[in-house]
Amino acid sequence: MAKIVLVLYDDPVDGYPKTYARDDLPKIERYSDGQTLPTPKAIDFQPGTLLGSVSGELGLRKYLESLGHELVVTSSKEGSDSVLDQHLHDAEIVISQPFWPAYMTAERIEKAKKLKIIVTAGIGSDHTDLDAAIKHNITVAEVTFCNSISVAEHVVMMILGLVRNYIPSYQWVMKGGWNIADCVARSYDVEGMHVGTVAAGRIGLAVLKRLKPFDMHLHYTDRHRLPESVERELGLTWHASREEMYGVCDVVTLNCPLHPETEHMINDETLKLFKRGAYLVNTARGKLADRDAIVRALESGQLAGYAGDVWFPQPAPEDHPWRKMPHHGMTPHISGTSLSAQTRYAAGTREILECYFEKRPIRDEYLIVEGGKLAGVGAHSYSVKK
Repeated sequence: MAKIVLVLYDDPVDGYPKTYARDDLPKIERYSDGQTLPTPKAIDFQPGTLLGSVSGELGLRKYLESLGHELVVTSSKEGSDSVLDQHLHDAEIVISQPFWPAYMTAERIEKAKKLKIIVTAGIGSDHTDLDAAIKHNITVAEVTFCNSISVAEHVVMMILGLVRNYIPSYQWVMKGGWNIADCVARSYDVEGMHVGTVAAGRIGLAVLKRLKPFDMHLHYTDRHRLPESVERELGLTWHASREEMYGVCDVVTLNCPLHPETEHMINDETLKLFKRGAYLVNTARGKLADRDAIVRALESGQLAGYAGDVWFPQPAPEDHPWRKMPHHGMTPHISGTSLSAQTRYAAGTREILECYFEKRPIRDEYLIVEGGKLAGVGAHSYSVKK
């Protein structure tokens, strides 16, 4: 028998939903690069339901208990007295989502003597100390591509929301006002603007594809340059470094993983390279940006707006300065956990667990660490300390 600790965010404040706004989801069989969606042998949930909160359990309880395993589901993950920490000593599997991450630090991994695999139900495994996982021969896996398009859609929404000054305009309506001049005093068109993405992987490329019809000038920087045919099709301009790209862009979107080379890459010095009045969108990871440098740039006008749904730590404390800084469009970490995305990453988590228990290989595109080294997509996306 294995113990699986599943860390999920809390249920809605009014209780777990009894009904939903829609009855079904669109049918999607493949992602844009040809990769198939998750292919578990079965699922024990209704697609389109809330699976990422505690009561949803990612639809895993029936499956795991049918095999005789113990499933512990909790939202309690902070501090030595958390439910997560209480069960770490004999947990074989830890699963969490990027939106409510179980921070698997080196200290926690050291305590988890029976831990064999850490699974991210979603994309992004930077909440796990990959060096410690490598040292202890622990497999790290995530459900690649499951919510990439969800995040890309969120990025486009936030770019439009910032540039068109949507949120303040909505707030005037909610206050009973009709203050047109106040609404449009910071409102512009995106047409003709230059937009650049730091990283053009699944999410970054999807963002560029969705912005092309807006007649924006498209830029990107990535250590893996895209094929010439893709650059030509989308009219992309490639930059050898992100610093080179910043100065030509009206909008910059961060779509790269967090690792030692990218932590706090947006800071007081690099923000000086931006156009005055540029917009910055970050749905990747909060620690890509220096928290207080963002506040200063908004207050000075160096940035016209900042939007994102990633913070550090998560959940963000009530006094986090990003909650009250000017001209922001922050949300809690929701871009990749739409009900559509949850269906995919819950199924992908089930697929990974089926492979693990049946001793079958886990897909390369799901692997981050295996056999004491970076593996699969992890070898492409991450770096470890030298």
